[in-house]
Amino acid sequence: MNKKLLCGILALSFSTAVLAQSGTNSPYSQYGLGALSEQSQGFSRGMNGVGLALRRGDIVNTLNPASYSAVDSLTMIFDVGVSGQLTNFKEGKGRVNARNAAFEYAVGSFRLLPNVGMTVGILPFTSVGYNYSKTTFLDHTNGSLTETYAGEGGLRQVFLGAGWRVLKPLSVGVNVGYLWGDIDRSVTTSSTTYINSLARQYAFSVSSYKLDFGVQWQQKVDRHNVLTLGATVGIGHKLGSDPVCQIVNVSNADTTKFQISNGLSLPMTYAVGASWNHRDKLLVEADFSLQQWGKLDFPDISSAGGYVMQSGLLKDLYQVKAGVDYVPLPMGRNLLTRVHYRFGLGYATPYYNINGISGPKEFSMSAGFGIPISRSMLNVGAQWVHASAKDMITENTFRINLGLTFNEGWFAKWKIE
Repeated sequence: MNKKLLCGILALSFSTAVLAQSGTNSPYSQYGLGALSEQSQGFSRGMNGVGLALRRGDIVNTLNPASYSAVDSLTMIFDVGVSGQLTNFKEGKGRVNARNAAFEYAVGSFRLLPNVGMTVGILPFTSVGYNYSKTTFLDHTNGSLTETYAGEGGLRQVFLGAGWRVLKPLSVGVNVGYLWGDIDRSVTTSSTTYINSLARQYAFSVSSYKLDFGVQWQQKVDRHNVLTLGATVGIGHKLGSDPVCQIVNVSNADTTKFQISNGLSLPMTYAVGASWNHRDKLLVEADFSLQQWGKLDFPDISSAGGYVMQSGLLKDLYQVKAGVDYVPLPMGRNLLTRVHYRFGLGYATPYYNINGISGPKEFSMSAGFGIPISRSMLNVGAQWVHASAKDMITENTFRINLGLTFNEGWFAKWKIE
């Protein structure tokens, strides 16, 4: 039974691999490894993605692998999610709208051994998708110069995780992932006069591992209140990727190629969170995370014209989130009293600099609800994300997240009367 179960989950993960990447139209996805994707699942989305100290037996929470040890011993949990978003880009008096839809994630969790839970799934990691141009008038002799920027691709991960309840209050866990994907970017320059058209083409492929550790401490404060503390560490390392840059003279197809050996890395990441559960009716959580991108060099064209590793292109990312989940009567007979009502706030700094200046900061707000359907739950969340910086493009994104969590009693004993 366990072998068939694990094979089924793996098949689901790999069959959806090509769809697991989140969509974006943001010009800011041209920096670093792209726009960083949300890593949380349906229950957390309405709470703006908190989850480091979230510990429940009826959901999958990949934000902290220590939470896997809480999975119910009689059920197999599947969680799948999709999203759709509308983004408004504003620069000066100009405004443009863009729409995206994406398959977000597919994860499954079950009890492997007493006090040990296992999770397998696929998640997006970064996303790249943009196409825009800007025209500069030089003078009456040289005419105007148009630069076109385009990029596509992204990174995604398939992972296997385990959580072990070492002591009654203490659980530890680990996610071991395979990270892969391709990213292509280009900058094409053309002129209305005799100036040669040039194209810079950037490309890299990633095929590496991703390793994250987690811990949770859950303590009953009194009869009606439970405090949970959580922390995770993500291991930074070289990705073994060799970025390539080609400078092509479109007029005569003359090409200059640069390649950097092992030029991409993941940063060390640290995160902590705390949650308060009152009577299983009210859950309040706050998370803080740090990603040390600022310690990494990144490849780019230098002022001298070569393609080299440079410092100062990336910067440390700080993020703080808070969320609330409230259910009036968890065991009530009326459906409305068993619905989960959620709200969340968040703030994040960028992980890249643009021309030596920090990129746009993000403020986010979310609301949502979870509708119980038999043993399963439909999670609906709406999120607004505002990204802005002085003299840069302002983005306002409105996103709808839909997730369905299946709790199947595969391991319950059948009774014949």
